[in-house]
Amino acid sequence: MRVGLYFGSFNPVHCGHLIIANHILNESDLEKIWFIVSPQNPFKTGTSLLNEYTRFHLLKIATEDDPRIKISDIEFTLPRPSYTSTTLSHLQDKYPSHQFSIIMGSDSFQNIHKWNNHEFIVNNYPIYVYRRMGFEIDNHVKAQLKPVDAPLLQISATQIRQFIKTGKSIRYMVPEKVREEIEKYNYYK
Repeated sequence: MRVGLYFGSFNPVHCGHLIIANHILNESDLEKIWFIVSPQNPFKTGTSLLNEYTRFHLLKIATEDDPRIKISDIEFTLPRPSYTSTTLSHLQDKYPSHQFSIIMGSDSFQNIHKWNNHEFIVNNYPIYVYRRMGFEIDNHVKAQLKPVDAPLLQISATQIRQFIKTGKSIRYMVPEKVREEIEKYNYYK
């Protein structure tokens, strides 16, 4: 099976994440996309990170009606911080018949040379890169690059958290079920 791995904090998942996943499924030969919830990204710190199980749950309810998408908690049991190279090795051992690719924005790809064991990643896995505003796609690491012309949306999880803190509406920025859950439990306040 050809699987695209979409790594992230998803703090919270928003419509931009889901539109990109849908676009890549529609426009590539990938059969499934697995959202890999990262409990601790080595490049991100801060106290606004919601518990990983809660973020996993929000992703689950956001995608529960789409059989092409799976939500994975594989990094919850791996050493922290979460390194993509470690996760890829673990997934390849667990699912030897799968062909994995990585999905990321051009902002993340621009910094891939700073990632732990980045040579292993770029030499062994195709990378689907979608454009993020202000970040061109420059294949300086000679990756197996697959540029994706996905819709550009100016939605960020940081902006959503700020809206919640200041009492502004996040309607239409996140799936309705996710918005209801965030409001019900006062997440990010």
